Amino acid sequence: MGSAWYWNVVYFGAASAAILLLRRLMLYGSRCQSKALMVGKTVIITGANSGIGKATALDLARRRARVILACRNEANAQSAVKDIRRYTSNGELVVKKLDLASLKSVRTFCEDIVKEESRVDVLINNAGVMNCPYATTEDGLETHLAVNHVGNFLLTNLLLDKLKSSKPSRIVFVSSSLHKYGRVTLEDMNSCEQYKKGKPYADTKLANVLFARELHDRLEGSGVCVYTVHPGIVRTNLGRYMIPGWLYTVFSPLFLMIARTPTEGSQTVIYCSVAPELEGVSGNYYGSCKQEPWSQAASDEGARKKIWEWSEKLAGLM
Repeated sequence: MGSAWYWNVVYFGAASAAILLLRRLMLYGSRCQSKALMVGKTVIITGANSGIGKATALDLARRRARVILACRNEANAQSAVKDIRRYTSNGELVVKKLDLASLKSVRTFCEDIVKEESRVDVLINNAGVMNCPYATTEDGLETHLAVNHVGNFLLTNLLLDKLKSSKPSRIVFVSSSLHKYGRVTLEDMNSCEQYKKGKPYADTKLANVLFARELHDRLEGSGVCVYTVHPGIVRTNLGRYMIPGWLYTVFSPLFLMIARTPTEGSQTVIYCSVAPELEGVSGNYYGSCKQEPWSQAASDEGARKKIWEWSEKLAGLM
């Protein structure tokens, strides 16, 4: 009995050590090495009250940026500001309400930014939803479609003039490697009949990636650069609808060892936002602070143009 217990402990310890070693290898070289400061620069981060957005806000505040936390829940955003201030007194932290599920909220937010802010140097499209229950927004859009894509599309387009006048400036899309499993079928993306758990997230992330690539083409020579990032598997509340509670309880120790922390997951976002060597380098895809090849799904030039025109209609820009 004692011997069996001993060997079980040994096996568990060896497995844990192997997983931790694998994790370290996965994260090797994935930290943003740039020491660039952001003095005098204004950064907008959507969904900055938690997860990757909050970790990014902390880092950019340390770099002395003016950071606008654009969040649906203002109370949670104010709480995030208090947490960030525990670690740094640098930079400015400003909370502004933004609900990407509401086109009215997006327009109100952008009107305020255009009126009140003298410049916008970096826009980080970070906020998103994943595998949430089926629902439609006040604009009649499925939630994933509204938050992950259409809200981002409208927000970015309404802030383009401000970004152009602040050049050189940057737009960073926080995407997902799962976009490669998506399929953009325009007539079905807002359909209740076509809704399947897991599918809307990949589909809307692919739509977002296609938008980013088309945006790069349209902004060529404007002084505004576009970067698309996949952060890897990160411990945030984004995936709270993915796994049943009992299953999460069983596998959470393994997940916690493998998944990146929000700080680790934010590194490529920060890299694309601040790295001097990326100035003027637009239209690429990044993971672990390195450029990666575009997926086949993201390389359909015809789909890029179709998604742009379709999104203009949904966002009321036509």
